[in-house]
Amino acid sequence: MEIGIDSFASAMYGSNELNSVDAMEQLLDRIAFADEVGLDVFGIGEHHKKEFLDSATAVILAAAAARTKRIKLTSAVTVLSAADPVRVYQSFATLDLISKGRAEMVVGRGSSIEAYPLFGFSLNDYDALFKEKLDLLLKVRDNEFVTWSGRFRAPLADLPVYPRALQPKLPVWLGVGGTPESFARAGTLGLPLMVAVIGGETHRFRPLVDHYREAGRRAGFSPEQLKVGLHSPGYVAATNEQAIADYYPGYVELWTKLGKERGWPPVTKAQFDSVSAPKGVLVLGGPEQVAEKLRRHSEALGGVDRFTFQMDNAGLTHAQLMSSIELIGKKVIPLVNGN
Repeated sequence: MEIGIDSFASAMYGSNELNSVDAMEQLLDRIAFADEVGLDVFGIGEHHKKEFLDSATAVILAAAAARTKRIKLTSAVTVLSAADPVRVYQSFATLDLISKGRAEMVVGRGSSIEAYPLFGFSLNDYDALFKEKLDLLLKVRDNEFVTWSGRFRAPLADLPVYPRALQPKLPVWLGVGGTPESFARAGTLGLPLMVAVIGGETHRFRPLVDHYREAGRRAGFSPEQLKVGLHSPGYVAATNEQAIADYYPGYVELWTKLGKERGWPPVTKAQFDSVSAPKGVLVLGGPEQVAEKLRRHSEALGGVDRFTFQMDNAGLTHAQLMSSIELIGKKVIPLVNGN
């Protein structure tokens, strides 16, 4: 199993707002450290909000590429529905050249909707936009000269797209939430699947993952081509007790704030205990407990090829995040993979 981190480039540690320059410097330090201690992948999300600095994902990843040697660098996710697929490919092909073949992208429709009005798109076209733009992105990735036409963008008539990525087939993962149609789409296209599970119990996604694998099999793809990734909130500390003490206050603050925005009730300790229980989505604890939970999640989903922690949105300090990254690299990864 590949194990890594996804970040939203938060400019906040709990209620404490950071200077944006300092926040970006610390993020790049974390990516460089993740590379140093053996993590496999680091992803940067995409938001267009004051509290996050990740609106230009490829720029951050390019800066990270210059400071790293082996770690894979990916988006998490690129909001493809509100972007130009040609420019998305060009940005990540350039990143692939800078990183010498370490660029990837996870594309999706996005769980936050602020990109749609910002770039002049209607939420009424939510699925149609994504379907069309994914089709164009894959054509651009697979062909130097592109002929294409669609509803939301001017057509291309045998036009070249440069630069080309160093990797012959730049990895494009499909980021999904919980709709059967999204899982089937990824399988039919033979794209690796990144499942974002942020609440409840991970095993409930097994029927959808099976749906993905069956759709891929019917489309003629081998099991080896149908990779499954899992993205969930989590944090590793020296002990289980320390992990809870560090993580719980910021978790409650974050989800209570989101609840006010989206009409949910405040988070309770019972809810936290449920998501951090053995079958719960929150991958939280000391290295041994976290490793065991990752193995359990993988078994529940019929095998997981990649897991990424989302842990910089729970009020944790830079020092706490650095310590967690070190524990993941030096203890969790060897425990999970038997190294």
